Amino acid sequence: MTFGRRRLLLSGIAMAASLALGASGCGSSGGGSKSDTSGKSASVSDADVQAALNAGGSITVWAWEPTLKQVVPAFESKYPKVKVKLVNAGSSKDQYTALQNAISAGSGIPDVAQIEYFALPQFALGKSLADLTGYGADKLTGTFSPGPWNSVHEGKGIYGLPMDSGPMALFYNKEVFDKYKINVPTTWDEYIQAAEKLHAADPKKYITNDVGDAGFTTSMIWQAGGKPYQVDGTKVAINFGDAGTQKFTTAWQQLISKKLVAPFESWSDAWFKGLGDGTIASLTIGAWMPANLETGVKAGKGKWRVAPMPQWQAGGTATAENGGSSLAVTAASQQKKLAYGFLKFADIDDGVKLRVDGGAFPATTATLQSPDFLGAAPAYFGGQKINEVLAQSAKNVAPGWSYLPFQVYANSTFNDTVGKAYISGTTLQDGLKAWQEGSIKYGQQQGFTIK
Repeated sequence: MTFGRRRLLLSGIAMAASLALGASGCGSSGGGSKSDTSGKSASVSDADVQAALNAGGSITVWAWEPTLKQVVPAFESKYPKVKVKLVNAGSSKDQYTALQNAISAGSGIPDVAQIEYFALPQFALGKSLADLTGYGADKLTGTFSPGPWNSVHEGKGIYGLPMDSGPMALFYNKEVFDKYKINVPTTWDEYIQAAEKLHAADPKKYITNDVGDAGFTTSMIWQAGGKPYQVDGTKVAINFGDAGTQKFTTAWQQLISKKLVAPFESWSDAWFKGLGDGTIASLTIGAWMPANLETGVKAGKGKWRVAPMPQWQAGGTATAENGGSSLAVTAASQQKKLAYGFLKFADIDDGVKLRVDGGAFPATTATLQSPDFLGAAPAYFGGQKINEVLAQSAKNVAPGWSYLPFQVYANSTFNDTVGKAYISGTTLQDGLKAWQEGSIKYGQQQGFTIK
């Protein structure tokens, strides 16, 4: 997700994970030529896109990301003959359900949809999104940071442009760390030691919170070098017994078993309160977090700082992505040139600054390298140039990660499997095994070849 809530998807979205995603309808807003309705990659030049923007038309954009409210009028001002209808069809799971329903019905399908990176593969595999390689997206290598850019690829196609990113870092309450003489941990072993020291000094204080979250768990496995998902079209391998996964579970199980993590669900009232009063002393989370702290944890102003993500071995630099979304053009859109023009404006051109100014974390390398961006020193973080840390994290995202082509469904079952490790005697590793088995069974039912 953007700089918003990183929540689990509920089982009501399960239908969207089905290969029925391939049943793309032909309805959409706008007119457009017949040749502009194929989901396959077409040969469209920048001049063709510019000509379409100059000629005008209308497109519908489904997105919950709040800074797009500033992007749309700026886009319409630059291209006065183009009208954009921005629709919030619900965040994450709600929009995916609505999008799948529209695709199944063959009508009411938007031209552009915000789709999180973990959800993109299943919509792409289901032929619900346009392959943007023929629109020039294949020439954008280097435009975006590695994590998001890799995430919009599926096979040989490119099915969206990165809108933002969530390279992970350690956000910590300096006031709490200083009071209890805790050094900022550089490794996960040091992090566990810090958790023990803090909780021993004050049983009401916790190094972090955790009650089980699919996005956090997979991101941590990603950073540890785990690659539990291997995907080749409809051929899928799932293995949570790999070394990277076990590295994470061995370490994190210590925190759970010793009750060193606060039992507060992220984004709950108790969580916000804990971040403000020092009950929760740190978060390892995506780079979209600063805006959430500034607006939701006002009591923390001046207390919080940002440090590199702790490493699995001393001297390491690997990070992972946690959250983030793309903007994608639907296969059913009859205004693909206009839609792609909007994607470029929002994700590469003028729209990027508008969104960054609104609190989004960019995916474009030009912005991540910008002196203005790197030099920002928000008072909330005590004047620290936090973007220097976050931009470096974006460079250090470990390569080779894949999501399932039915990750939306898999995430919806996380609390029924791995989540039990937080409320019973089940271990994280056993929970992941159950999650693996459930995902394998579901994938086979949907026609995937599972290894």
